Amino acid sequence: MPLVLVLSSHVASSLVGSRPVAHALAARKIDTVIAPTTLLGRHPGWGPPGGGGVPRELFQGMLDGVEANGLFSLTDAVLTGYFATVAQIEAAAGAIARVRAAQPSAWIVVDPIMGDDDEGLYVKPEVADAVMTQLAPQADLLAPNLWELGHLTQGRFATAPTEIPDIIAAARSLGRPVLVSSVRLEGEIGALYVDANGAWGAMTQPAPRAPNGTGDLLIGSFMAARISGAPPHEALAYGVAVTADVVRKADKWEAPELPIVAARESFDLPFADVRLFAVE
Repeated sequence: MPLVLVLSSHVASSLVGSRPVAHALAARKIDTVIAPTTLLGRHPGWGPPGGGGVPRELFQGMLDGVEANGLFSLTDAVLTGYFATVAQIEAAAGAIARVRAAQPSAWIVVDPIMGDDDEGLYVKPEVADAVMTQLAPQADLLAPNLWELGHLTQGRFATAPTEIPDIIAAARSLGRPVLVSSVRLEGEIGALYVDANGAWGAMTQPAPRAPNGTGDLLIGSFMAARISGAPPHEALAYGVAVTADVVRKADKWEAPELPIVAARESFDLPFADVRLFAVE
């Protein structure tokens, strides 16, 4: 059974961070080892979340325990997500290096969680800088939202990318495959996958309302499909389809969080209501 090491937030009562990722991977029979970077009661969007960041010593100790159990050599992929401190990022970067030493074929995916259109940068500037300098260079795949793509490529372009050709150029400037979420095109919403060989888009009609955690569900579903053997464009369509269907059910059921368990059948949909296209 494939194994993914997830380094991201744990939120007890909100389906964001590591929880949607674990559900998406489990739907394709992929196991997870999760080392949480935060322990929160709820998403901050609901108000004061309770809990806080995991101290460096505790986070490092969890990683050391996972390694001591021989799991680094069995890790097929690593996903990094939200980090609360630079010290956590330093520990994560060290763990990635040790995973690669134990399992050279491990796939490193960095979701550079830093901000969005609504809030701008919502981590400390030094945390964002550490993600860009310590984690992004180690990635086999970067998975920013559109705002984060602009932040990752700031200084390389006159304006933040919004048109498809500009998004592709910005993604290619990062020198590795990129999955860009929160892309809007002609009234649709979806994602782009860009690598050196081509670029693909997967778009769908937006729901009136979307709970938090859609980006986590998208990257988890995309990774699940890729690890299961799907080529990138099919994994892109699958990830967007799963996310869109769960979001539609959340809106229909007036669910305050992503109803991932109740919408379990969404993970079996064959690209329902998704427009998949090659850009070039």
